Amino acid sequence: MPLLLLIAAGCLHPDRLPTLPLEVGGHGVRAEVADTPELRARGLMYRDAIGPDEGMLFVYPASEALSFWMENTRIPLTIAFVSASGEIVRLRDLAPFDRTSVSSGAPALYALEMNRGWFDANGVGVGARVEGLPGPSER
Repeated sequence: MPLLLLIAAGCLHPDRLPTLPLEVGGHGVRAEVADTPELRARGLMYRDAIGPDEGMLFVYPASEALSFWMENTRIPLTIAFVSASGEIVRLRDLAPFDRTSVSSGAPALYALEMNRGWFDANGVGVGARVEGLPGPSER
């Protein structure tokens, strides 16, 4: 069923994006996928919450130094910058509504935002692997 029909039928919340199951440091996560410039620009803005093992995966067309800020984002988050090989290269906590730019510090192809503290609570740090990421032919 096309995405628009699923939304109209009430099967998907209109603010939620299609999801992808990931394994982050051995822990299951369901991530909404933001893979266009428009979806990446909106991210989790205007949301009041995400589930305990839910997040948003930002997918870019090429590896580069990435920067994020939290304008219009109400949820305290932690962001994992992830290399093309699926390795977490940097973790940073993000505060709601903070307009300070946070950089990946290294080339990254993906960024994964989760509720603040999720990575610590699950023992996931820099160097951990993210499995199930979309490959070049899937973007």
